[in-house]
Amino acid sequence: MAVTDDIVATYRGPRRVVARLLAGERHEARPLAYLLAALVLFLVARAPAMSRDAFVDPASPLSQRVMAMALALGALLPVFYGLAALGGLAARAAGGRGDWFGARIALFWALLAIAPLVLLQGLVDAFVGPGPALTATGIVVFVLFMWFWIAGLAQSEFGERA
Repeated sequence: MAVTDDIVATYRGPRRVVARLLAGERHEARPLAYLLAALVLFLVARAPAMSRDAFVDPASPLSQRVMAMALALGALLPVFYGLAALGGLAARAAGGRGDWFGARIALFWALLAIAPLVLLQGLVDAFVGPGPALTATGIVVFVLFMWFWIAGLAQSEFGERA
């Protein structure tokens, strides 16, 4: 399936999608590509709000803000790998028997699958600004991310229950 089809399917059944991803070819380029695509989309999601902020405070131009955000997201790459390892360790403590590749797929796919809602959150931040709408959008993004990640970890660690 196309990545966009898999993202839509994740909202209906994240375990089925992760099972399909884990059944595919196992090489490190796939989870890394999912992570990088998610981070690029997160950067795009922040662009409208950064543009507004640059207009309000011209002391720091938009290009400078975008570059700083891109560098910050790039610096987080090892953190995401560590978070995937912690998720895998937590699942193993609960009796899981998956591998590190499955833990990375679970986290990185959850990040990519939640990207459309992060884009929506970025628009809410840019056009509405801080307030109840942005808070509600953030809560929805976080809850769905946790659902996708936990379901993906469950599939990678306890795969027989697809």
